[in-house]
Amino acid sequence: MNLYHLRYFVTLAHLEHYTKAADVLAITQPSLSHAISSLEEELGVKLFEKNGRNVSLTKYGKSFLEDVEQTLNRLDSSVNGLQLAGKGEGQIDVAFLRTLGVDFMPKIIRSFLNANKGKQIHFNLFCDKVLTGDILTGLKEKKYDIGFCSKFDDEPLIEFIPVAKQDLVVIVPPEHPLAEKSEIHLEETLPYKQIIFKKRSGLRQIIDQLFKSIGQYPDVAFEIDEDQVAAGFVANDFGICIAPDIPILHSLNLKILPLVSPSWQRNFYMAMLKDVYHPPVVEAFKKFVIEETSREIFYKTN
Repeated sequence: MNLYHLRYFVTLAHLEHYTKAADVLAITQPSLSHAISSLEEELGVKLFEKNGRNVSLTKYGKSFLEDVEQTLNRLDSSVNGLQLAGKGEGQIDVAFLRTLGVDFMPKIIRSFLNANKGKQIHFNLFCDKVLTGDILTGLKEKKYDIGFCSKFDDEPLIEFIPVAKQDLVVIVPPEHPLAEKSEIHLEETLPYKQIIFKKRSGLRQIIDQLFKSIGQYPDVAFEIDEDQVAAGFVANDFGICIAPDIPILHSLNLKILPLVSPSWQRNFYMAMLKDVYHPPVVEAFKKFVIEETSREIFYKTN
C-alpha cells in the first residue's frame, strides 16, 4: 500500500473536492484520481461517492479515515522523534534509584538542560519502586537508555561509570542499647535483629560482603526493598539496619551511627549497554555526566 496514496486519501476526505485537493497536494487531478482508484481497487471497496461537484466518504471511507489518520499521526510522530534524536535532540529514557532523585538527578538534569538551551530535549524518568536489578533488566530490554544505580559484578553487557557516593551508617531506634555510642563496628550489630535489603538491591551485595569480611551474618528480621521503608521500620523498633546516609534519616526518630569498621562507601554508577547504538542526544548526556562527575564524585548526602 502506497504511503502517498494514504495521504492523498486523507486530504481528499477533508476537502471533499478533487480539484481543491490536487491543488493542496501540488499534483494533477488525474494523478489524484488514479491514486484514489488504485487504493479502492486494492481495498476492494469504494471510499468516496459523488455528491454534486463534490465527493463524500462512504461508510467504509469514514471508518478507514479514522484508522489512517491515527496511523499517519503515529508515523509522523515517530519520524519527527527520530529526526530530533539524529540532531542531538529528542527523548532520553532514564531510570534511577529513588535515593538519587532527591538531589543528584534533579541537579544533573537541570545542568544538562541549561547547557543545551534552545534544543528540544525531554527526559522520560523511571524511579517508582525501581531497584538496581530492575534497572539493569530494563537496559538489556532497551526500555531505558541510561540507568543510575549500584553496580552488579556479573553484568558483562553493561558499562558502569562511577558518578556518586554515599556513606554507610547504622541506624537504630533512639532507645536502643547501641544508641549511646557515637560510632560503631560491624561486629557490635550482630547481637541484634536486623533489617536488610532484598537481593534485587545493589546495596544487598555490598552489605553481604561486609558481613562476609568478618565471617558472620546477622539475625534477619525483615528484608525490605527501599531505603526509606527500612528506615521507617527501624524508627518503629523492628530492628536495626545498615543503610546509606540519606536525607530522610535525619527527619525520623532515629540514632545515626557512623560505621567505622569495616568502613565502606556506597557508590552509584551510570549504567549503559555496551556495543549498541545510542542516539546523539543520549551520547551527549552521557558525556555531560562524565565531565560533571569526573571533577569529583560530587553527590554526598551528609
